[in-house]
Amino acid sequence: MSAAGETAVSPTESALLTESALVQRGEWVTVPGCRSVLVVVHTTAYAQRLWDVFTLLESDMRVQVVFTVAPHAFGEGVERYLAGLGATVVPWERAVATEFDVALAAGSRGVERLRAPLVRLPHGAAHNKPLRTPDGASPPGTPGMLSRRHLMRDGRVVPAALVLAHERDRRALAESCPEALPVARVAGDPCHDRIVAALPQRAAYRRALGLKDGERLLVVTSTWGPSSAFGRFESLLPRLLAELPRGGGRFRVLVLMHPNVWAGHGGWQVRGWLGACRRAGIVLAPPEADWMGPLLAADHVIGDHGSLTAYSTLTGAPILLTHCAARRTAPGSPAALLAARAPVLSPLHPLREQLEYARERRPAWEFADVAGLLTSEPGRFHRRMRTVLYGVLGIGEPAYPPAVPPVPLPPPLESWAEGAPAAGGTLFGATSQAGAAARAGAASPAEAASPAGAVPSAGTPSSTGAPWPAGAARHAGPASQFP
Repeated sequence: MSAAGETAVSPTESALLTESALVQRGEWVTVPGCRSVLVVVHTTAYAQRLWDVFTLLESDMRVQVVFTVAPHAFGEGVERYLAGLGATVVPWERAVATEFDVALAAGSRGVERLRAPLVRLPHGAAHNKPLRTPDGASPPGTPGMLSRRHLMRDGRVVPAALVLAHERDRRALAESCPEALPVARVAGDPCHDRIVAALPQRAAYRRALGLKDGERLLVVTSTWGPSSAFGRFESLLPRLLAELPRGGGRFRVLVLMHPNVWAGHGGWQVRGWLGACRRAGIVLAPPEADWMGPLLAADHVIGDHGSLTAYSTLTGAPILLTHCAARRTAPGSPAALLAARAPVLSPLHPLREQLEYARERRPAWEFADVAGLLTSEPGRFHRRMRTVLYGVLGIGEPAYPPAVPPVPLPPPLESWAEGAPAAGGTLFGATSQAGAAARAGAASPAEAASPAGAVPSAGTPSSTGAPWPAGAARHAGPASQFP
């Protein structure tokens, strides 16, 4: 007995008492007997990609979803992201020691330790990046995430289901790791489907950003790494400020960077490096921001070989590449084809003329085959992905169509500008639903979320309901996938 007259608790019992009830299960949970799904999150970018998958399970009371943060060099910000979801997070070492019915991941590091059938997804626009260093087992140019290095351990294929976006990926897999072909499942691409469904609402996204009549939005995109556009920002961004007009018919410039840039260098440093340009008017979206709304609103895109530039081929915006990075792309990938088609920014000619050239001489239809490489199952990702999940879980799917989240309205550009107040902890830094309705020109928040009005604002509570748009349920979730 303790001094207070209570029974002493052993160290093992103490650890169990402080451990998540969802790991202990048994008497501690209110809804017992659920199938358990572990979402393995390595980085913020992976979390954003996985969001379209684990939300397919959110309303099924037969399934309990928990999360864990796997070790990764770019793991900064993941715990903050999951806290914003209200997710139950299990420590990594405990997660790999616990059995689950299914595990979801968009990366490969450490997943061989999991005690669950693994469903692994791509984390960008198709498989754009080749294997960085030869592994001796994969042919040259192999997409990195389709290599034996990333799919096999000790002679066995790690995933129970390998989700692919395109039949082309299956053919690439046959060359890079044929052992994984039996577990390959072509489901499509969630970002493709959501962007295409939102195209008729482009005006709503422009109003939400606060763009005025006559203003043109130039979106600058950057992936991460030494060959990314970010390494050229020191000259590119000042050039945009110097050459683009700010009066009538002025340009607004928004920068969308891969979350790994922020995680690798730190938010304070990134904002500091770009501080002078931000004070001059360039807007920098935070790493947790939803990028699809701004991309839909863009009049021009300047980008590199990253996924966002590839996704911009869906919107019809003219594209200029910051540089040619063909050697940094996997052969036959959307990024490789775009590098062969899109005009490249020249330092020797006026910027405005090059933007006009891209608009007049490179119409959207010229990139249709690039967009066609993003998915071979257009409009069918959520349905096919849910079938894969429930197949691995071993239970029947719910008797209703899966909800497809529409792209939420972004906040005004001013909320991301230099000197703007902090976002107050929301995943988007979004304004209220009422504010989003006003920006969209709707009479009320309900009207803004209706098929006849605009799309839901970022931060709107998730819900399911009548299809919107083009078969997508009214369901706005947290920050969407940044590849």
